[in-house]
Amino acid sequence: MISKEIKGLKAKLLKLLKKEALKKGRFVLSSGKTSNYYLDGRVITLTPEGAYLTAGIILEMVKNRNIDAVGGPTLGADPIVGALACLSYVHKMPIKTFIVRKATKGHGMQRQIEGPALKKKSKVILVDDVATTGKALIEAKQALNKIGADVKTAIVIVDRGEGAKKNLAKAGLKLEAIFSRSEILD
Repeated sequence: MISKEIKGLKAKLLKLLKKEALKKGRFVLSSGKTSNYYLDGRVITLTPEGAYLTAGIILEMVKNRNIDAVGGPTLGADPIVGALACLSYVHKMPIKTFIVRKATKGHGMQRQIEGPALKKKSKVILVDDVATTGKALIEAKQALNKIGADVKTAIVIVDRGEGAKKNLAKAGLKLEAIFSRSEILD
């Protein structure tokens, strides 16, 4: 994947988001806020085209960064990291991925972070589909902090522009979004 392709991937992803993921009406978001629109990111990231486009853009965004892994909060990050792992392997830039559960699993290995073992000081980037307040990303960062991982960046498909950037900054995370709310609603 080369940088020139990103513009085309973004245009296709934006069109797909507007056509399939954007819903108008009255919705209660996971943050508890009400909204007159809803972005269902999984409608996109769980399709072959959407998974490819999302992973291709994120792969380009992270390819020259010195990182050990990319992951994020379940459920929004699950299809993103799966697609990213596959695409990074195909492009001979393999990136390890992980998922952060809401709570430690009560059986088996009793982990909150699933995937290849992250070590203390592992440099990781968080991903998610949509950020409203950033709560899920902050909780994922807190879980990673417990194991000593180094996480300073979160990448989302869409920043709804409702406080996530500010809240994440307070938690020590820089938010990077593929799209802003205005680009989706335009």
